[in-house]
Amino acid sequence: MNTLRRYIFLAIIALSCPTLALAGPVNINTADAETISAELKGVGLAKAQAIVAYRKQHGPFKTRAELTAVKGIGARTVEINRDNILLDGSKERSKK
Repeated sequence: MNTLRRYIFLAIIALSCPTLALAGPVNINTADAETISAELKGVGLAKAQAIVAYRKQHGPFKTRAELTAVKGIGARTVEINRDNILLDGSKERSKK
């Protein structure tokens, strides 16, 4: 009976955190600001809008490091999100 309670408790915890399960890679060259802010840690809507504006003015990002040219996006933010930042259509994760 204790095992059943434990599994029920774990299921409740897992279901109460749906945003953790939905977070994933985002193509910063095609995504809108809402998607970018939802998928990247430490990037709110204002910063995501700045990313989109920079992309429209300067063209597609060629490297993840280029994101640091966007006001409000530092190297730490890029590093934290390294595995969730895509530059093209591939689903391949970045290599460190």
